[in-house]
Amino acid sequence: MSQQSGRPDAERLIDAALVHELLTLQHPDLAHLPICPAEAGWDNAMFRLGSDWMVRLPRRAIAAQLLEHEQQWLPQLAPRLTITVPVPYRIGVPTPNYPWKWSVVSWVNGVTADQTELNSDQARLFALFLRSLHQPAPANAPYNPYRSVSLQQRAQVVESRLHTLEHSMPFITPTIKQIWQNALQAEPNDNPCWIHGDLHPRNVVAHHEAIASIIDWGDLAIGDRATDLAAIWMLFSSQKARYQALETYNTTHAVLNRAKGWAIFFGTILLEAGLVNDPKHAVIGEKTLKRLSADG
Repeated sequence: MSQQSGRPDAERLIDAALVHELLTLQHPDLAHLPICPAEAGWDNAMFRLGSDWMVRLPRRAIAAQLLEHEQQWLPQLAPRLTITVPVPYRIGVPTPNYPWKWSVVSWVNGVTADQTELNSDQARLFALFLRSLHQPAPANAPYNPYRSVSLQQRAQVVESRLHTLEHSMPFITPTIKQIWQNALQAEPNDNPCWIHGDLHPRNVVAHHEAIASIIDWGDLAIGDRATDLAAIWMLFSSQKARYQALETYNTTHAVLNRAKGWAIFFGTILLEAGLVNDPKHAVIGEKTLKRLSADG
């Protein structure tokens, strides 16, 4: 992502008419259900289908392969995970009017976690979920060039963001700079495992202040567990809850330092992109950096 980049534009027009056409052609037993636009993320457009389902369609070519990772791997991982995930109920294939695979998944009632305050008891439950996910991955697990790499391989882009934001925002404190240096100097990851890869609050659905589902698994890959642990600073406003999550997960000092580094990675990318054209992400980035500074 460049320094001036924000939420990317869609490469395909996706509307309710297209969704209805795809369902009619491939899953006609669902085509009679009402279709209502839900939201469009950076990679996918979502439409609520009736009361129980959601249609998820890539809006960019780069996202098409990521959706296929969800389709292939989530059915295998879901049985051991301790929080619900959107296992594909139906899979759609390309047509002359739409070039990529797409999915029908269960609809989850609630709001994304950036719109609500999670109960403090969710910190322990979230840590247990991460432990259930962070298991050895097979040799053919997806490799993500942005998430399966070390922090050192992302250092140039992160430091460029830190430099840019330092001159316009008050969140790049001396503490943040020291945390970043500690992360770069931490022992490298020698135990790769399955990771979600993109656990910011808009990929966590909450209902009544409890986590209802972990969504958007396009960045699912083999990588450093610290990448996902970074979500602790994005999700929990309470320092006590953050400490509880880390204690429950029972991580090492090196992993903790790398997790804080990945939190800076996510915080700066969300803040920078949000300032361009996605204010919801800017708020998440700001909160993440403030919490890291508070924890030191």
